[in-house]
Order: sequence, then C-alpha cells, then structure tokens
Amino acid sequence: GGRVHYFGAGSSGRIAVLDATELVPTFGLRPGIVTAHLAGGDDAMQRAVEGAEDDDANGGADAVGITAADLVIGLSASGMTPYVAGALTASAERGAFTAVVTCNPGSPLRSLARVAIVADTGPEAIAGSTRLKATTALKLILNSFSTALMVRLGKTYSNLMAEVSAANDKLRVRRLRILREASGADEIASEAALTQADGDLRTALVALLAGVGAEQARQALDAAGGTVRGALGALGVAQHAP
Repeated sequence: GGRVHYFGAGSSGRIAVLDATELVPTFGLRPGIVTAHLAGGDDAMQRAVEGAEDDDANGGADAVGITAADLVIGLSASGMTPYVAGALTASAERGAFTAVVTCNPGSPLRSLARVAIVADTGPEAIAGSTRLKATTALKLILNSFSTALMVRLGKTYSNLMAEVSAANDKLRVRRLRILREASGADEIASEAALTQADGDLRTALVALLAGVGAEQARQALDAAGGTVRGALGALGVAQHAP
C-alpha cells in the first residue's frame, strides 16, 4: 500500500527520474507508485540549477508527503549531498523505511538510512565529476532494484513483461511477440485473444494458457491481485515457464 520515493540531485537525481518514468510504460505501473524527486524541480532535468543540491531544507520539504508505508531511497554518487540528507532525515521522522545508494564508502549519509548500498567505483577517469562511472553505477543499481520490484508486484511472467502499455507500433508488436512466446499460440490465435481481451496482455495470456474466455480470465486476475501466476493457480492450471 505504500510508495517508493527516489531523492537525488544533479546526475544522480536525473537517473532517478529516468528510472521512475520508464516503469510506467514498460511495466504498466500506475503513476505515483514510484516517484523521483530531483533537487531544483523539473527545470533541473534539462539545465543545472546551481545550489539546489546544497539545500537540506528543500530535501525535507520535498519529503512532506512521505508516510510510514513508504520506502525512500536517497541517491548520491559523492555521498555528501545535503538535499538527500534532508530528505532522508525527514522521511525517517515520518516512519518511512530509508535507504541510500552511494559510491562513497565513507559517506555521512549512511548514518541517516537503515540500509546503505555502496558501489566503490574508485576515482573517475576524468577527475572532478561523479557523473561518469559513479552515476552509471547508481543507474545499474536502480535498474536492479526496480526490476526486482516489478517482479515482486507480479508485473512479469517468467522473464517476460506481462503489462506492456502498447502506446505505439513498436510496443504493439512487442506485446504480440510476448503473448506468442509465453503461450505458444500462433499469431492468429494471439491476435484474437488480444482483441477479446481489449488489448490487455495479462488477460489474453491467462485466457490462452487456461483455455477460458476473456471475461473469466479477467475475473481470475482480479481475484489474484492482477498477477498472471495467481490467476492461473486460481483456475487450476499447472505453472510452466515459457
């Protein structure tokens, strides 16, 4: 019932925005479940807002909506960002579970979070900026975290995305390919199942694997919290990996 909040400044904050934004179309995640907070606001996404990262009060202010049900992840390649410190402190006071991801083993932010993930990437090839391999390492860690989160939320079936939002031709082709690979059905049967399911990949997949109509598949998904495996189990279908 909670949400995930990323807090970061500069390059660290921008990769947080990228990760949170892409979860919505890639996995069909409802907007607002994973949210990124960037020091300096939306303007800082395209141009540097000097001094925004140095304001711990703004970090605390951006955490005003945090609750005890939430997970808060602070990102700071340098491990020294006051904006992130303010956000972690305010979030902890509200009872949220806090974590920090950094590339500085000696980061003072570690004491402000319950969990610290440290990628000790060492000196940069070009000194003076952590936006190179340090921030790249943070992006890899965020990818791993958010992918695991989507799996735990039932947004996948085996190693396939189960809730692709088919907003363009590329994604419509991908949705059909995933359905064919997961179900073993041919193109004609898969297209028919998608049509009957009003384009919902999960419903079409459950219908094909369980041999039921779209409405029954939809009801099974609702009862199982939206997960394909849960719906198949409710319909008595043996699990198999595609």
